[in-house]
Amino acid sequence: MTAQASPVSSASAAVSSDPKAVLLRLLPFVAIVFLGMLAIGIPLPVLPAQVHGTLGFGTIMVGWVIGIQSIATVLTRQYAGTTCDRRGVKTAVLLGLPMATLAGCLYLVSALAPVGANASLAILLAGRLLLGCAESLFLTGTMTWAIATVGVQNTGRVMAWQGIAIFGATGLGAPLGLWLLNAYGFVAAAGVAAAVPLPALAIALLRKGIAPMPAGPRVAFYRVIGLIWQPGLVLGLGAMSFGALAAFVTLYYGAHGWPGAGLALSGFAGGYILVRLFFAGLPDRHGGTRVGLVSLAIQAAGQGLMFMAATPLVAFAGATVTGIGFSLVFPAMGVEAIRRVAPQSRGIAVGGFIAFFDLAVGVAGPAMGLVADGFGYPSVFLTCAVAALIAMVLAATLKPAAA
Repeated sequence: MTAQASPVSSASAAVSSDPKAVLLRLLPFVAIVFLGMLAIGIPLPVLPAQVHGTLGFGTIMVGWVIGIQSIATVLTRQYAGTTCDRRGVKTAVLLGLPMATLAGCLYLVSALAPVGANASLAILLAGRLLLGCAESLFLTGTMTWAIATVGVQNTGRVMAWQGIAIFGATGLGAPLGLWLLNAYGFVAAAGVAAAVPLPALAIALLRKGIAPMPAGPRVAFYRVIGLIWQPGLVLGLGAMSFGALAAFVTLYYGAHGWPGAGLALSGFAGGYILVRLFFAGLPDRHGGTRVGLVSLAIQAAGQGLMFMAATPLVAFAGATVTGIGFSLVFPAMGVEAIRRVAPQSRGIAVGGFIAFFDLAVGVAGPAMGLVADGFGYPSVFLTCAVAALIAMVLAATLKPAAA
């Protein structure tokens, strides 16, 4: 993702010192992200049931169906950033949101077309790939657009509220998707997923765009990755918990005969959002490494609870604690990553750093599918707890960034 934008307007500078005014200017962008991400959150608990229960494929394929979207997202990060810089942020958003709607339409086609299971799966996979590209475009575009609107001095607020919108949509989308599936079937869930980006598209169409950045020298992506790989890898190992939770919580609850799988994702999102709302400034005040270590320890404990859970209440608590721990891993390691690059490379650093998250979530699905196949669903969460502990070791060995 490229975080560059055109110079801050005088209007954005005028409100930069007033948090309430900044928030008011951010709200349309928060709404765009929230509605766009609902198209991602609604299918998360629904697709495993469709792929495994209706189409009859195994857990490894479930992991691929969930994870391939994030792989598509990471592969299109550079394209999305280039679109923002060369064609404008509004263009990126207006390309991404219709793609999200089209992805939902492909889910519908996969269910309604008179084809076999293999063809239906292929159409689903095409929808997931398209949704990955859509996410890259509308998230990158919305973040860059919001930063240009409220000023670079409010970048932290933009990132915090975008994160709240993302996981708020995940938390609402998961139980909504399961309710639609249980009440009306997969077709209803797919139809709603296709429809929710349309109000976001209307909001974007009504907003004034930002002129593209003038062409300038480009910094080699691989050089930036060489500077930020360690905090990025810490983020990636931590993000495996979210990827595994998204892919397997429905099947995990089903294997135990428990209700309320969607509530586990809501618990994760609720814990994540509450920490972001009240403690988002901790990495800046106390340092990314220190906050990251505490956050990862909490996350590992949450995954341990899910591994040992004997009741749905304990599993829900584990998912919630995981969300509380994971909430500040991103900003904590982001602080460490950004400190390692020159100011003119910060946009590329943000894109490279987020790519570690995308890749981890994409890999977590199929990798944890292998674990579930061999050792059962609880072992998925034990593996993620171990990954968080390894991330703690990496975070503890981070050298202080040069001033």
